[in-house]
Amino acid sequence: MAKNKVQQPQKEEEVIEITKTLSKGEAWFEQNWKKVVLGLLALIVIAAGIYGYQHMSSSKEAKAQAAIANAQSAFAMQQYEQALNGDGAAAGFTKIMKEYSGTKTANLAKLYAAICYAQTGKTDDAIKMFEDYDKQDDATISPAAIAALGNCYIQKGNNEKGVELLLKAAKTADNDALTPVFLLQAGQVYEAMNQNDKALEIYNQIKKDYFRSSVSQNIDQYIERASK
Repeated sequence: MAKNKVQQPQKEEEVIEITKTLSKGEAWFEQNWKKVVLGLLALIVIAAGIYGYQHMSSSKEAKAQAAIANAQSAFAMQQYEQALNGDGAAAGFTKIMKEYSGTKTANLAKLYAAICYAQTGKTDDAIKMFEDYDKQDDATISPAAIAALGNCYIQKGNNEKGVELLLKAAKTADNDALTPVFLLQAGQVYEAMNQNDKALEIYNQIKKDYFRSSVSQNIDQYIERASK
């Protein structure tokens, strides 16, 4: 069963609403599961706002936070190229991560950049940014970043690495909102790899340990399919 980790309310409420939406239609999830985790991460980052950096530890950090605001706005409007490269007047994430290297905001810019690259089909660049991002001790953004990295590897055809990262993300999150989402995708990847025994184990885990989650509502159908 998931342990009680300290959550940030706005993020958690956003994730719960997302997972409720995902569980409304099994067919939708089946057709779109490769987009689910990346979309979750993007929405979580937007919901998180400035990611808890209200208290600036240095003038460089303060300047970095001011500089990233325009790129964040472009990201929220899904203007990913502008968010990455700026608009000529304001810097994009790629410039911010270089100019303010060593700050928390520059690290956050790497995560934003990774999502932008993934959303625009630049999977190799996305992988590099996700791997460079210094993950934090939180139960939402960092686990979703790990899962998104796993999805990038899946897009590259490396299902083994992808499912490994999805399982790591599920363990890192350890909550009823995100963990079953990542586990469900891992199970589907195992099915795609013709490893139904591992998929079945995961589906049963969701049913047993995350029965309160919205994802578990259709889990019996997955169990039945993997059992054949």
